[in-house]
Amino acid sequence: MTPAEVVTLGQNAIWMAILLAAPLLIVGMVVGILIALFQATTQIQEMTLTFVPKIFAVMLTMLFFSSWMMAKMIAYTKDLIINLPMLIR
Repeated sequence: MTPAEVVTLGQNAIWMAILLAAPLLIVGMVVGILIALFQATTQIQEMTLTFVPKIFAVMLTMLFFSSWMMAKMIAYTKDLIINLPMLIR
């Protein structure tokens, strides 16, 4: 296995992790910004107010995107297993 193949394998793994985490992180960020705007306009400075809506939104997003995430993970793992003999030569 050449160093270029190792770097490519690492890049693919990092890209897959970013791709799978992006919907959850984006929804969490948007909900956090909306709650921060609500807190700023109403001057309610309760720290625990942000956690419950964020957790609920991320859980709903995970339920919505779970089939897509699973398909991506299965395709990546399948590709990795198929290319395993070429990687260990």
